Amino acid sequence: MPLTVTPVPCLSDNYAWLLRAPDGRIAVCDPGEAAPVADAVDAAGGRLDLILLTHHHGDHVAGVADLVARYGAKVIGAAADAHRLPKLDQAVAPGEEIDVLGVPARVLASDGHTRGHIAFHFPECAILLCGDTLFSLGCGRLLEGTAEEMFASLQALAALPPETLVCCGHEYSESNARFALTVDPSNASLRARADEIALQRAQGRPSVPTTIGQENAANPFLRAPDVATLARIRAAKDNFRG
Repeated sequence: MPLTVTPVPCLSDNYAWLLRAPDGRIAVCDPGEAAPVADAVDAAGGRLDLILLTHHHGDHVAGVADLVARYGAKVIGAAADAHRLPKLDQAVAPGEEIDVLGVPARVLASDGHTRGHIAFHFPECAILLCGDTLFSLGCGRLLEGTAEEMFASLQALAALPPETLVCCGHEYSESNARFALTVDPSNASLRARADEIALQRAQGRPSVPTTIGQENAANPFLRAPDVATLARIRAAKDNFRG
C-alpha cells in the first residue's frame, strides 16, 4: 500500500490521522492538539511534511501552529474555509486532485456539519479522511449546514468502494451504536458492529477506522433513503440521552 494510516488520539475524544509513505514522509490530518501528534511523528521518524485540514473547528486545527513551527510542514485546506482556517500553503476545492506524499487524493465536498467542510479520498489506498461528516454509525451535527447538504455529502461517501477506510474525527462509536439500535433494532449488521465496538473499547482500542461497507450495512444516517428521514433521525440523535 502506498500509504499507511494510523489514528492519533487527541484531546478527550478526537483523532488526528497520521499518513506515512514508504519513503518516510509523513502527513497528518486534523491535528487538534500538537503534543500527541508530535510524539507520533517523532516515533515515526521525526519528519512532518504536510498537514491536511477538513474544517475549521478548534478541535481539528489547534495544533497546527505549533506543528508548523516545529517541523515546517505545509498546510492544505479548503479555499472556501480559508478565512477560518490557519494560514494555508495550498487552498483546494472539491473536485480537485492533489498530491499527498506522492499519492493522488481527491478533494470531496462534505458540507453539512460546517460550510466549506471537505474530505480527502485516496483511491489507491482505500483511505477516506472525512473529519466530522461521517462517523462510525453516525454523522456530524448540522451546525452550519442543512439536512439537504448532509444528505448529499453522505450519499457521495456511501458510493465509495466498500473497502474504503473511514478515518473520522472522533471516538463516538459507543454512543452512536446505542442510538442506532433505537432506529434500526432488527439490523443484524448493526448489532454485530455494536458488539465489535464494545469489545474494541473494552480492550482500550480505537473503534475506527471502520469501512464504507460496514457503514452502508449498519449506519442509519448513511442508510437514510431521503432528506426527510435523515433530518428526522439527526434531530432525534441531537436529543438522545441513552
